[in-house]
Formats: sequence, C-alpha cells, structure tokens
Amino acid sequence: MDKLTEILKQKFGHTSFRDGQKEIIQQVIEGKDVIAILPTGMGKSLLFQLPAYLMKGTVVIVSPLLSLMQDQVEQLKMMGEKRVVAINSFLSFEQKESVFQNLSGYKFIFTSPEMLQNNRFNRALSSIQIAYVVADEAHCISQWGFDFRPDYLRISKWLQTFPKTSVLALTATATKKVVQEIKRTLHMKEPYEYVHSLDRPTIAYEVKQLDDQKEKVAWILGRITTTNGPGILYTQSRKKTESYVEELLKKGIRAAFYHAKMEQDDRVLIQQQFQQGKLDWICATNAFGMGIHKDNIRQIIHDHIPTSISSYMQEIGRAARDGKQSIASLVYTNSDVEQAFYVAMQDFPEEADIKLVYQTDDVQIQLSETTTRILNYWKEILSEQETMDLFYEIKQKKRMEIQKLFTLFQNEWCIREQLLNNFDEQLKERPINCCTVCSYGIHHVLTERTEQKEEEKQLNWKNRLNELLY
Repeated sequence: MDKLTEILKQKFGHTSFRDGQKEIIQQVIEGKDVIAILPTGMGKSLLFQLPAYLMKGTVVIVSPLLSLMQDQVEQLKMMGEKRVVAINSFLSFEQKESVFQNLSGYKFIFTSPEMLQNNRFNRALSSIQIAYVVADEAHCISQWGFDFRPDYLRISKWLQTFPKTSVLALTATATKKVVQEIKRTLHMKEPYEYVHSLDRPTIAYEVKQLDDQKEKVAWILGRITTTNGPGILYTQSRKKTESYVEELLKKGIRAAFYHAKMEQDDRVLIQQQFQQGKLDWICATNAFGMGIHKDNIRQIIHDHIPTSISSYMQEIGRAARDGKQSIASLVYTNSDVEQAFYVAMQDFPEEADIKLVYQTDDVQIQLSETTTRILNYWKEILSEQETMDLFYEIKQKKRMEIQKLFTLFQNEWCIREQLLNNFDEQLKERPINCCTVCSYGIHHVLTERTEQKEEEKQLNWKNRLNELLY
C-alpha cells in the first residue's frame, strides 16, 4: 500500500480514491498550482485535507460562507483533527487574539476573503509556514468578485505577499472564461488542471411551463406533499420561502425556510437539522447550498429561472450525492424571465449611485453597505466613467446568462446535452432517466410519499407497542 492510500485509510476511512483525486493530491504535494473542477459530491474536501498530512506547515482555506467553514471545521474535528480553526465573525475579539498568538499550532485555518484584509491576521500569518492556500468554491471569484464581494478580487494582492506559496482552486462548475479569471486572480503559474465530467447521470431533469403563479404554487405543493424527499425548494423571494413553509407545515411536511436575513445561529441550526434528517424539505433562496453535506437529497425544485447556467448546475448538484436516482424540477411561467432580470439587477448600483460615491466621501447613509463596499473598491482602480461602463457590461452579461438558460428550457433539445455543451463537454452516454425533452421515464423517478407514510405509521405503531411492553 502506497503512502497516499495508507493515509486515506488511516485518516479518512476509505480504501481507494475516486477518479482524479490521487492525481490532484500528488500535484499539490509537489508544490504545483492546481485547478480542480469536480461535481458536488466528488470529494473536493479530501483534495486539500489529505496533502496536509504529508507536508510541513499550515493550510489556509479561503471559503465564501460562514456555514461552509463551520461545517468543514466540524467534519475535521469529528475525524479527530484538533488543529483546526475558522477565523470569522463567530469569534470574539479576545478569541481572535488568542488564535493569532497561537497560529502556528493549527494545521488547517479556514477564513473568508474579507478577513484576508485584516492587518493583525496577516502579521500573524507572515510568522508561520504556509504549506499551500486553498480557494474553495473558486467560481465565486468570477461570480461574486466583480459585482458583489470585491474582497474576492483583493485575494490577488494578498497572494503577492506569499509569492512562493502554491494555490489549489476548487469548484464544481467553471466555464473556460471563469477558469481564466481564476488563474489570473490567483496568480497561478502553469497550473495542473483537472476537469471531471459535470454530468450527473442519476439526476433527471424536469422542466414544466405553467400558465400563472397560482398554478405554479399548486403544482409545487402537490409535488412535495405526494412524493418523497429529502429535497430543497429554491425560490427568489425571502417572503416566498416563509409562505411555502407555512403551507407545507399545514400539510404535515417537516419543512423550514432559509434566507440571508435570518440570524446566523438560526441558519446553522436549520442546516444541521436538515443534514441530520430532522427536516425533509428546505425552502430557500440561493443563500442555502454550499457546504450542505447530505448524501440523500432526492429532489431539487426551482420555482424561478436562476441567474445563470452555472448557478443552476451548482444548485441541482446538491442532489444524488449517494449515487441514487434523483430529480431536478423547474417550473416557470412566461413572466418569470422578466422577474429574473429584475432580481438580478437589484443589487447593482445605478449611475446615480456611482456618481454619488465618486463625488462624496461619506455615503454610508444614502447607499446600502454592499453597494458602498463595491463602489469604494472600484473607485480605487477605475475612473467614474470606467466604473459606469463596467457595470453596464456586467448587467448586459447577466441578462444574456438568464436569457440563455431560459432559451435552453424552452427549446426541443435534450436539456442534459445543452447544459454540458455550455461547459464545452459532450454527452457520452444518455442515462435511462434523462430529461422531459427526451421522455426517458421521468414518471419512474419519483417515489410516492404514501408508501413512506405507511412505513412511518408501521414504525410508530411498533415503537408505541414496545414502550407499552417494556
């Protein structure tokens, strides 16, 4: 047994690697920059965890979400790894200071792009040996950096302070253009690239056009209440997440809503309950998803047109991690494409906002914190007109991405084939349960909830009988 397989068995309890894992890990150990694109459920965490045990120094993992960090920290601790910490807003000032003073004692340090701008943290980092840096969910550099979280772009300058440190970029989806943006931002030097097929044969694609919103809601509630979960229902509105849950609870479905305006502790609790099987359905905005380690998600439902093919692939990829048959359903009306445009443009600054930032030093009161942060970043780099031109281009690109996905759902070509073509991949083998266009047995994919309810009744009856007897 070679050293890598030995550690795989000792530390992680596996006897063999999945496709691509060993090759990627070997490149990391050799100190090379690496871009790895693997679908959700293909073991991306192992790619940065295992090499750490064969290399000196600390691994710094830059992660986009607090919940994702906390989940990965808990996973490592459950494996017996004590030298792990997440440096984020969950820590008090005193806790952060304690961690900074003992930074060399950690093997894994999880942090956010924003924390990389903290001078105290950077002084502490400069005093320890860094084995390599990990950009987890690296597509966020392109997806969020330019228009939502500019601190993702500041990673580029931060990495220049560690010129000899290699970088491992991990993501589930990335077009060729996104890969180029990742390379440029992370200063990658002739990186080793591994691209796994993005096809998920055990996920069937279902798309249904309905006449109006009322019919759409009725369809969704009917689907959830008559078929098995676990599942995730994605919607664009925080209010809708709560409305769906209210109706599902009335019908006896164990459901909870999840959106960005909730308290962080509440979000973490709901995520844990879902992962532990205490909830069958989550009704969520796209704030829910990354870091969800639940193997048996059977259904993903969208009640809207997502903002891009990449976002859609990320969200449906949370199903079928156990390799069993699942289904991704999307229901829409003709008005949903305009609604998608409206939602996508909400967070972008208008020309008046840009002028206000460039002509005024303090605009915190007039603009949202997010808009102010975005524009202050570009103010350091671009002129007022260049910033206007940039956001005009971003808006046009967003509209095109939404229209591209909408067109994909409306035409008569295989959905699976079109999704893969977007990432320059050809469909090699069509699964039995493919998509609604191909009519490959979609109705055989779903399990009736009535069967599950009968099993639950039998189990509850046996449990009550045991309590009486013993």
